[in-house]
This record gives sequence, C-alpha cells and structure tokens, in this order.
Amino acid sequence: MEKNKIKYSSGFTIVELLLYVAISSVMLLTISLFLQTLLESKIKNQTVAEVEQQGLQAMQMITQTARNADAINSPARGASASLLSINTYIINNNPTIFDLFGGAIRVKEGVVAAVPLTNSRVIASALDFQNLSRADTPGTIRIQFTLTHINPENKNEYDFSKTFIGSASLRQP
Repeated sequence: MEKNKIKYSSGFTIVELLLYVAISSVMLLTISLFLQTLLESKIKNQTVAEVEQQGLQAMQMITQTARNADAINSPARGASASLLSINTYIINNNPTIFDLFGGAIRVKEGVVAAVPLTNSRVIASALDFQNLSRADTPGTIRIQFTLTHINPENKNEYDFSKTFIGSASLRQP
C-alpha cells in the first residue's frame, strides 16, 4: 500500500508563480514611475532655480550700477530703448552700456569689451529700459527683461520662462 502513495515535492504551483510575478511587476512599475516623477521634479526645480538666479543676478548688477551712476545718456527722458547708457563717477567706465546680444544681457564699461551677465543655459529677450526721469531729478530707470531656460529637446521639465521687472533711481550727488 505504501507504494501507491504519490510523493509530492515541495514548490510553487503555476498559479502561485504567476501571482507572485504579477505582484512583483506591479510593484516595480510603481516604484519606477515614482522615481521618474521624482527625477523630473528635481530637474524642473533646478531649471527654475537657474532662471531665477540668472535673472536676479543680472537685475542686481544693472540696478546697482544705475544707482551709482552720474547721468543717464540713453534712453532719453520719457523714452524706452533696448540699450541703457549711463555715465558713472569712474571716468574710465564711461559710458557703461547694458544691452542684449545673442540672447545674453551684456555690460560694456568704457573701452573694455562687453561681458555677458547671463550664462549659456538661459536666453534673454525683450530687454527694455524706460527712462522715467522728471525734470530736476537725478533720474529713474525701469528695467524689464525675460529669461527662458534653453530647452533643445522640448522636454517639460526644462520649460521655464520668467519676466523680471525692476527700477533704479540715481543717487543724489
């Protein structure tokens, strides 16, 4: 009688194996989607930070230089222009010119070559200086420009643009 007994080896049935594989697949898919979303968020945050940093740095340089200027050469009172020309108290830096060239905001002091204020990861556009000065005042300039992060592959996480607006009044001598 003992010879008729069938011995079963321990192991998984095909149904159990398929169930384990399905559960593992769902878990791996969920984890990979979570990690992908996390990576995209990190890249987006870096993109926003890059544009913010470049914009604030350029705006600070322009406003600080304008505040320490002696006179506004261009644009004329009540006018707007894409170029700001000012005279500073340091004669060798005259004129100091801020402009837009090749997607970068630049500064040129005196006869020295122009230096970009923004890096190659952002594109500057719509640079506008408006002279808001009134008669018998030292002068006030309104500055506006837009920075856009470079996005050659058209990915959402690299898509960010911001317009910066500021103003500066020349200090009384």
